[in-house]
Order: sequence, then C-alpha cells, then structure tokens
Amino acid sequence: MTSTNLTRDEAAHRARLLEVNNYDIALDLTGSDTEFASTTTVEFTVREAGSTFIDLRANRVDGVYLDGENIRSQALTLDADGYDETHGIALTDLTPGRHSLRVTATCPYSRTGEGLHRFVDPADNEVYLYSQFETADAKRVFACFDQPDLKATYDLTVTTPADWKVISNAPQSTSRSGESADAVIHTSRIDYPLSTYLVAVCAGPYHEVSSSWSGELTRHPETPAEEPTELTVPMSIFCRRSIAAHLDSDRLFAETKQGFDWYHANFGVGYPFGKYDQVFCPEYNMGAMENAGCVTIRDEYVFTSKATHYRYERRADTILHELAHMWFGDLVTMRWWDDLWLNESFATWAAAISQAEATEYDTAWVTFANVEKSWAYQQDQLPSTHPILADATDIETVEQNFDGITYAKGASVLKQLQAYVGREEFLAGVRRHFADHAWGNATFDDLLGALQTASGRDLSDWADQWLKTTGINKLAPEFSVSDGTYDSFAVTQAGAEPGAGELRTHRIAVGLYSLVDGRVSRTHRVELDVEGATTDVPELVGVEAADLVLVNDEDLTYCLMQLDPASLAFVVEHIDAIEDPMARTLCWSAAWEATRAGEMRARDFARLVVRGATHETELAVLERILAQAATALRSYADPAWAEAEGRDLLADAYLAGVNDSPEEASLVFAHALAKLPLNDAAATHLRQVLADSDDAEMRWLALAALVAHGEIDDVEARVGEQRQLDRSATGQQAALRALAAVNTAENKRAVFDEIVAGDLSNLAARHKLEGLAYPGSAAARAPLAEPFFEVAGDLWDRMSSEMALQALTGLYPSWSISEEGLARADRFLAGELPAGLRRVISEERARVERALRNRAVDRGDRG
Repeated sequence: MTSTNLTRDEAAHRARLLEVNNYDIALDLTGSDTEFASTTTVEFTVREAGSTFIDLRANRVDGVYLDGENIRSQALTLDADGYDETHGIALTDLTPGRHSLRVTATCPYSRTGEGLHRFVDPADNEVYLYSQFETADAKRVFACFDQPDLKATYDLTVTTPADWKVISNAPQSTSRSGESADAVIHTSRIDYPLSTYLVAVCAGPYHEVSSSWSGELTRHPETPAEEPTELTVPMSIFCRRSIAAHLDSDRLFAETKQGFDWYHANFGVGYPFGKYDQVFCPEYNMGAMENAGCVTIRDEYVFTSKATHYRYERRADTILHELAHMWFGDLVTMRWWDDLWLNESFATWAAAISQAEATEYDTAWVTFANVEKSWAYQQDQLPSTHPILADATDIETVEQNFDGITYAKGASVLKQLQAYVGREEFLAGVRRHFADHAWGNATFDDLLGALQTASGRDLSDWADQWLKTTGINKLAPEFSVSDGTYDSFAVTQAGAEPGAGELRTHRIAVGLYSLVDGRVSRTHRVELDVEGATTDVPELVGVEAADLVLVNDEDLTYCLMQLDPASLAFVVEHIDAIEDPMARTLCWSAAWEATRAGEMRARDFARLVVRGATHETELAVLERILAQAATALRSYADPAWAEAEGRDLLADAYLAGVNDSPEEASLVFAHALAKLPLNDAAATHLRQVLADSDDAEMRWLALAALVAHGEIDDVEARVGEQRQLDRSATGQQAALRALAAVNTAENKRAVFDEIVAGDLSNLAARHKLEGLAYPGSAAARAPLAEPFFEVAGDLWDRMSSEMALQALTGLYPSWSISEEGLARADRFLAGELPAGLRRVISEERARVERALRNRAVDRGDRG
C-alpha cells in the first residue's frame, strides 16, 4: 500500500472495492501559523469484502474511527512519531455495505504551493491561504481516497478569523463561532459528484468584485433535452487587498464572459457548477487550476506594472483554458491519469479556438504556432520523449508528464484531428461526449467513439499513429521547375524522430507565396492528406513557381516544416514583407527549429531577428523571437563571436527597438533588453531607467541587470532604496533576484546553498534561481558544477516533486557547455537513480549536448 505515490493498480483495486458517497470536512484555521486541525468523516459503500487504505499526509493523526470503533492501533503503520505518511491509513477486512470513517489529524501549512499554502503579505502582514490538490495533494488537507474516479459530494466547514472570507466550490454560509468571538464558521455543501483533486479552499481577507453572466445555450442534436436554454451564472474575482487597486476586473470579467458565450454556443451542456469564482493567489506555481466553480490563478496575472500585450494574451488564454476544464475535466473527468494529456490538450485547444473566435486576440492560433508548438517540439526531441497517451503507472510518473507533450503536442494533435474530421463533426462529437458522461468519468476511447459516430470516420488507425508513438515528422517540399512553372511537386515525409521512425497521416495545406509590389502574399493553396514517404500534389503542376513554399500552411498539422533552400534564403531577405501573420510566424518557427537542429547558424538566426523584429506586428511573436535570439547568443553561438560581435548586435538592436517602436512593442524590447548581456549603451539606458522610471517592474529588471553586469557598487543599499519605493510582495521577490544576481563566486555559492537547504518558499526559490543565472554568470558559477551532482540525489529524495524539479533544473550546470560538462552528467547517470531524477538530468544533459553541437556549427567546424 502507498499513499505518497499511489499506483494505477492500487487505484483500480480501490475503485472496484468501494464507492465514495460523501465527505464531511472540518478545518480549523485559527490556531498555529504552521499547522491546522483537520477532521474528516467519509461515508463510503463497500461492494465486496476486502482491504484497502485511505490517503493522508499529516503531522499527527489523533484518531481513526470506523463505524464508531477506534481502529487507530491496528490501522496505522507506526514509526517513532506514531505515524508514517508513506502508507496512508489501512482499512482491513472491510465488509460489504455502508461504512463511516472519521479521521482527526493535524496537518502542516505548505510553503511550496502544494496542499494548503500559507502566505503572509509583506505589504500589510495579512495572511492568505489557497489550496492546490492536483495531482494528488488533497490528502495534505483531509483524509480521502485521492484518485479521480472516486467522486463524491462534500460538506465543508472552515473556522477562520472573523475578517476572513472562504471561497470554495459552493456558496458559503457564515455564523459566529460559539468558542471564540474572534472566529467565524463558514459552511458549504458541494452537492454534485466531484473528484478530490478538484476541491478548493481559499481563505483570508480577500478583496472581492462581483458580476454575473447571462446567456443562452445553443441547442444542437446532441444537447440533452433537460438542459435549460437561458442561464445566469454569478461571478466573483478575488485578490489580495494590497494589489486590489491594480485588479482590472472589467477586462477580466469581459474575457471570461466571452468564453462563456463561446462554450455555450458550442458545447451543448450549460455551465454545470452554479457560480464561477476566480481567485488570484500569491506564491502560485503554475498558471492556474480548474477547481470546479473556484478557479485559482497566479496573482502575478494582476499586473502591478506595465504589462506587455503578450502577457495580457497569455492571461486570457489561461482564463479560457480553465473555463474549458469546467466541462472537460470537471463535469466529465478522466478515470486515471493516463488521460491527463486529453484533459490538458482539450483545454489548450479550446482556449486557443475560443480566443481566436470570441475575443480581441483573434490571432491566437498564430501565438499557438509560435509558443505552444515550440514547447512541444523541444520536449519531443528530448531523450525523455513519450507518447501523448503516456503509461501513467503511478503518481510520480504522472507528475513528470505535465510537459510540452501533454499540453502542447496533444493540443496540436487535437487541432489536426479537427482538420481531419471537420470542425462541425469534431464539435458534435465533443457534445455527445459531454452528454453521455456528465458527472462521471471517461477515457479517450469514449471520446474517440463519440467523434467516430459524429464524423462517420474510423479513427482507430489515426489514434494509433498519433497517440502511441513518439517524435516528430519532417515535412518538406520536393519539386522541379521548367520555364517558371512546376512540372512536378510532392511533399516528402521523414520518419518520426526520436522513436521508431513512423510515418503518419497528416492533414496539411500547401501554400505558395510570392513577392508582389513589395509585399509577400499567398498565390495558391492546396489542402490534402499526406501519407507515406512521398505524396504528389498534382494540383500544383503547371502553376507558376513561388518565391516561398510552406508545406504546413495555416499550421494544420504537427510537424517540423522544412523550407527548401531557396525559400529559406527568401525568408532571410524578406521576413518583414510577409503579410499574413500565420505565414510569417511559421517562417520564424522554421528558422528557429533549423537553428536548434544545427541547420542554420545561431549568428544567422540572430541577424534574422535583428532584421525582422521591428517589423513584427504580432507582439506575442515578437516577445518570443527576441527570447529565442537571446538563447541563440547565450547557448548556440560561438562564444568568441558572441563576445566580439553578438552581444553588441542584439543589445544595440533591442535598444533601438525600445527607442523607436510604438509603446507596446517598446515595452517588449525593454523587457528583453534587461535580460541580455549588456554593452555600454544598454547599461547607460538601464541606469536611466533605474533613476527615472515610474514602472516598478522595469526598475527591478534594470537593477538586476546592472548588478549582474557589475555596474552597482553597494548592491544591498540600492536594493534597499528600491524596497522603500516598492514594499509589495512582488518587490520583495524582485529584491531576492537582484541580490542573487551579484556576480561573484562567493555569492553564487551562497545562493546555491540556500536553495539546496530547501527552506525557501516556492517563489523565493524561483526568484533566487533567476538571479543566479543572469547573463555573464558562467565564470562565477563554474565551481558549482561538481557540487550540483553531489547534492542532486538528496534534493530529489528530500524535496516535494514541485520543488525538486525547480531546484534541479535551475541549479543544473547548463553553463558548462563542454565535453567535461557532458561527462559529469554521464558519470552521474551511470548510477542507480529514481526514474524521475534520471529523466530530469538526462533532459538537461541533452540541452547541453545540443548547445555544444550548435556552437561547433556556428564556428563552421561542421554542418
């Protein structure tokens, strides 16, 4: 039996053995600053005689009563402290029928964003709590059968200080505590079946703004007859009091309501959870979490300084992603974490299509092509690549798979599937899926069956090709030209790598583009299915030869699109003249992937960005390519060229972008400049920003960059000055980053030791790691290469999965781009390691290996 790392087999056994009816949970949050009291009574029905266990991670277990009988002595696996959280609470020799289990415990507050996280706002010393239970951390707050297919209803009682609010999955009723005049009791009833990982508890003196959405449900043939057509959903948005003045609730409500409009027009089932709250939470690890009716979101999305257009677009994407989960994930929930990919991929796809069709971000698919696809391509080329449909044998494996394949490759494949079966057929299948499995659990096979029924196509072979294999296919044009026209044209497909070299069926569009009157526009388009190594395109024979050929025009499929040599040369000269933003971003993406593959020199990609960045109209794409050029300079370019020419090339271009671009684009360039190795002109500009800017974030970024560059003498005094101007939590974290950026071996070692000690909160560790890795720090960090491998195993064993992953990826000696750097990793990997740790190290090693190879290409040594 396990509790901290539940296996799929154990979960299946529990699901066969019992049905969970209801949890009655009481939490007292008025006691200690470090722990809280948790009492759970769970009603469950045993189907057949047998033994199992209930999950709990607690400091102490004070009582376990099964049907009124104290079973503590026989239920717990004891250690010196009387409780071993690894093994949960054993429930042996259960008899068929209804049972009641009562568990009283004392649980610790979290500082790592897992379980019930406690945060003290440095701006006003107010305390805020929020819960985060995915994948299986509800057990950190209450005793439960912590797996997605054991849904139940819930009664929740939370005792808090008198001025606190409680936000959960259902509306709250409050009453005065009989024991203390300074306490309030909040009660709520979640009267619908819900998985444990989707329960939410947020508490504190949150600021609240309310509104409501009213609209109609569009009826389709698949819409259940009992669904009401007119709906009203009360909404609230919550944040800390200290940032309430910056909460742009009108915009947030407007974007949320646009999502409600789109989903009700297309999903065939009305919003199922009564109210819809969004809680902006401090010290949050991820973007957001789809707790039913109570979405928690990182409060860095409440912008306290000027934010780039990209950040607004990504925030809207997050809002719509979580809203889509209310249907796909919460109403219909995966049976086990094998289908995590489907849960996240569907929400990613839904957010992009609803953004593109219902909000101001009508080029969301362009951002998807440049951001999500890039993430997927990188993940899919690592040695840890895995099929989209992963074999999730246990929770530890699941937590490793919150990655670019699960989210971005999966969403890309769903987009491809939509193109393959047709938009309306795809949505009809989704509606049928919701109607058939509402309030229950389902698998990918259930969705596939609904899509097959709606489209009339057998999708089993498609599913095998795309979901059970690894790697990426390369698609390229192959043609011959006579007298200015094509006399042959085909699309070639290379076997998927890494993997078994499979060829797949792709739905693609081939676009031909030419320069006419100074603008590059499309002249021909053919849509077709590609199968096998070569697919002829007879429709293009006899057509005038184009200047630019895109074999994944409109980004319909998931592939590495290859540019023929003439097209690549044309892009290098005319990237700024390509009119269509999707075509242009596909060219940016192709150039970047060619750079990563060592087919284009890093310095040539940097020069391409310098040439085209100021003409890029899509601000999300602009932000991305500036970051990619910085990566090319730092990791892929020959260091000698980077120092002699590359640094000035990018710094001067980004500074020109700050000075000469419209306001929103100027802000993008300003943020990118502050993260580059500085030259004298850039340093002078940032000193001016530090002295004169009224934007706190830009001052902090300027300070960290100048500290890393050695431009600041008394760093602690200058950080103190900025803290006097910005006393917020954001300022506190930025101060940690600036102090960590001090570029001496002594300081880097001190930061390293702090992170290894494991006493920092999740956000403190994140910002110290950012400062540790500021540009120009390679020499100061060089002595940390060997110590990293000495402590890596202990970090993995000692820290939570979230914190271990953050620490290991942030501390890895990625600056050591050398054969010796690879050899260190190889020596470590030769030992006996946990699978998760081996994956992290092998991924980081692969990134260093790619950088070493690309530096050789950039020097002209080979390739």
